[in-house]
Amino acid sequence: MEYMQAPPSSSQGHILCCMCGIAIPPNPANMCVSCLRNKVDISEGIPKQVTVHFCRQCERYLQPPGTWLQCALESRELLALCLKKLKASMTKVRLIDAGFLWTEPHSKRIKMKLSIQKEVMNGAILQQVFVVEFVIQPQMCDDCHRVEAKDFWKAVVQVRQKTVHKKTFYYLEQLILKHKLHQSTVRIKEIHEGIDFYYASKQHAQKMVDFLQCTVPCRSKASQRLISHDVHTNTYNYKSTFSVEIVPVCKDNVVCLSPRLAQSLGNMGQVCVCIRVTSSIHLIDPNTLQIAEVEGNTFWRHPFSSLCSPRQLEEFIVMDIDIIRGQRLGAGAGLRSNKHTLAEVWVQKTSEMDSRHQYHCRTFLGHLLNIGDLVLGFDFANANINDEFLNKMNPHHVPDVVLIKKSYDRMKRVKNRVWKLKELEREREATDTDDERQYNEFLEDLEEDELLRKNVNIFRDASKVPVESETDDEGAPRISLEEMMEDLSLSDATGGAGADMMTD
Repeated sequence: MEYMQAPPSSSQGHILCCMCGIAIPPNPANMCVSCLRNKVDISEGIPKQVTVHFCRQCERYLQPPGTWLQCALESRELLALCLKKLKASMTKVRLIDAGFLWTEPHSKRIKMKLSIQKEVMNGAILQQVFVVEFVIQPQMCDDCHRVEAKDFWKAVVQVRQKTVHKKTFYYLEQLILKHKLHQSTVRIKEIHEGIDFYYASKQHAQKMVDFLQCTVPCRSKASQRLISHDVHTNTYNYKSTFSVEIVPVCKDNVVCLSPRLAQSLGNMGQVCVCIRVTSSIHLIDPNTLQIAEVEGNTFWRHPFSSLCSPRQLEEFIVMDIDIIRGQRLGAGAGLRSNKHTLAEVWVQKTSEMDSRHQYHCRTFLGHLLNIGDLVLGFDFANANINDEFLNKMNPHHVPDVVLIKKSYDRMKRVKNRVWKLKELEREREATDTDDERQYNEFLEDLEEDELLRKNVNIFRDASKVPVESETDDEGAPRISLEEMMEDLSLSDATGGAGADMMTD
């Protein structure tokens, strides 16, 4: 038996590098990797230091030519933005990998590690890794320029309400804060009978108008004024103005409806009390407890005005009260309120306690009033009112007194209040001495109306000790702790609230 020898295994030969003479596997360039890198730099033409512009006010980066992007450190968005700065110089190489290198956050430097490939001598492919440093330079964006200028705006929303009380504006302010619509404003200015919102773009102003139309009964008009015109590019520069008028009715106002409107709302009485103003006007008839909602469009077709202002309300004391039960309404009547109780009361003015003159009326506050309680109401019998619909009414159908709400000790309510609201930062033309009283009345309305405060963010006041009770000693309503939010305040890490965490 003969044994056959296996063929010798082929082994790759080695050649000498033409530059340094060491043995290397054959390659098209006939040079070792070190000599090839020394002779050919594939990263030539790619800048090793690039400038990136950053706006300190809004914390956005500039993406040329005029786009500002919100990017977090070491994020995909920032990586794409940095690579676009190098795109023009990397057309002849192939990008293999890119990633961030750690740098101190306050160093104003961003370092990126890049891996690229390129075909060099005689078809040899060379791969190289290098670092590009991006220097962050501050530059204020156009939007922040407009905010700082405070006089530059493209659109303004003028909100007006022709009333002496600002309850609707206080409620609207809380809705704007809750939905964060104030963040896109350039300037907020409070003036007589309203407030102005200035914007840098028409789209933001239109968004505010749409929000107002959904939250309060109002109507709006739009106009624009030509500022400049470029005949070469055919571009126009306009300033837009949106005028929003809110219905002139506030909470706790006594109104007189037109006969046609009262009939369309379920044959309710013409003299009604406004118990709430949200996206519509909520009315209640103090004689029958009928309730109705008047939309903004309905109001402008059949307008009515307030018969009294909050300053005209007088204080009465309840002398006797009789709850009315089982009253039946006529045909075609609307809904009745389940949260109120109808009662007949005999009241006397606290300013006329030396006389025996009493007033008899019906009220929807039967569930709150007891003999000896104080209540605020409007005296029709001794008032001089000039109203189109009230003057045409039968005098026997006009009540002597309309009771609005129960009166509590305001000083005790302010002292026992353990919550607060946030306010818009705005400019004021002049401070009215009556603003504080009106604001306290709005806070009292929030305590008394649960449906109204559902749309408002209420924060716990850390400076006061909370008490878990829905009423105080006198029966005044309170806001429970479950409805309050914690007010988040972030302090500097080197002092204040965050100092304890940094010193451990």
